Amino acid sequence: MTVIEAGDIRKVYGDLEVLHDVDLEVREGEILGLIGPSGSGKSTLLRILDLIEPPSGGELSIFGIDTVRERGRWLDLRRRMGMLFQRPIVFNASVYDNVAMGLRYRRTTRAEIDRRVTEALEAVGLSRYIRSRATDLSGGEQQRVALSRVLVTDPEILFLDEPTANLDPGSTATIEAIVARMNRENGITVLISTHDLAQGQRLAHRVAVMIEGTVAQAGPPREIFREPKDKRIAGFVGVQNIIPARVVSREGGFTTVEAKERRIVSATPPPAEEVAVVIRGEDLSLHRREPGYEEAENLFPARITAIEPMAPFVNVTVDCGCDIIALVTARRAEALELAVGMDVWVSLPAKVVHLVPR
Repeated sequence: MTVIEAGDIRKVYGDLEVLHDVDLEVREGEILGLIGPSGSGKSTLLRILDLIEPPSGGELSIFGIDTVRERGRWLDLRRRMGMLFQRPIVFNASVYDNVAMGLRYRRTTRAEIDRRVTEALEAVGLSRYIRSRATDLSGGEQQRVALSRVLVTDPEILFLDEPTANLDPGSTATIEAIVARMNRENGITVLISTHDLAQGQRLAHRVAVMIEGTVAQAGPPREIFREPKDKRIAGFVGVQNIIPARVVSREGGFTTVEAKERRIVSATPPPAEEVAVVIRGEDLSLHRREPGYEEAENLFPARITAIEPMAPFVNVTVDCGCDIIALVTARRAEALELAVGMDVWVSLPAKVVHLVPR
């Protein structure tokens, strides 16, 4: 079931167009990750989907209700959703009072407030701080208080806008675990905006990439990170190798392209004659000598031209007729005794060589 359906959404502030041609569907019970560079419109889109502000154009349906035509139902719809912002918002009051605030606005009974606040704080591991002043807590704890204030209202959709951007790794892991558990146990639909690519892969069932104010690609994390639609997306998701090439042959389910002086075989159908070869560094294997048995369709000699430590990995640039970067673990690089100027062999399966329009 689709709980949010956005079509051709636009948002303009004066002469500045922040969003354009945004098409997005959110399915009930899924975690959808919004990723993209700063300024790509992720936060603006979340505010529109949460009905904090209206779009400048387009269509938006939430729980099957046309929100453009039925503005009078926004309050009821907003009560079925909740938003957690990047910076924790807590008030100079007890943790209990912070979490209970939304329920009091809804005229919930005192007994029901007590029960739900207690359960919400237990869910985020803050029961022992129920009478503490919220402003005395650490940043990570304050964010959990803010999350409790959202969860205590039992939202059907939870919006998270860079919820861990200012937190340490431990607090980030705690927030992620809470969100994943709420989704798994309670079926809450989650939209999370994040600049942390690893977080998007860890949490999301599907990922939508925003580039320059629109959703450029949406799909399962593996598809986004392994099969980006174009060079912009490939660059954003951290692909080390984006190499201009041209198609020279297509035979038996394989495409052969020429990149400078090197021919590379791909299992991707060519999108055009002029393409860009997209290869993740971790998909290349380096060998000190020519392998006696290797199933990879691409196997060629090369020479190391640069080594860049990026603990716990190492970026190794090799010249094999064109420059290619291999991502190798530091331990593997040490075992191979890799050094600039060394001759090596590169192996690369055709199925990991992705082709996009140049």
